[in-house]
Amino acid sequence: MATHEQIISAYENYLAENDSFETKNIKAAATRARKALGELRKLAKVRRAEIQEKKTSL
Repeated sequence: MATHEQIISAYENYLAENDSFETKNIKAAATRARKALGELRKLAKVRRAEIQEKKTSL
């Protein structure tokens, strides 16, 4: 799976977990939402590098 699709998937996961935490007050969902945000940070760093590499090769 490409990094872009992984970012989309992680973001959708974050949205679902955040919704569970905010609306249903599920404490475990807060941990999962934070984990999803951490994954987004890692994926964003990878994607930034990919974009930079492609830009410099043009």
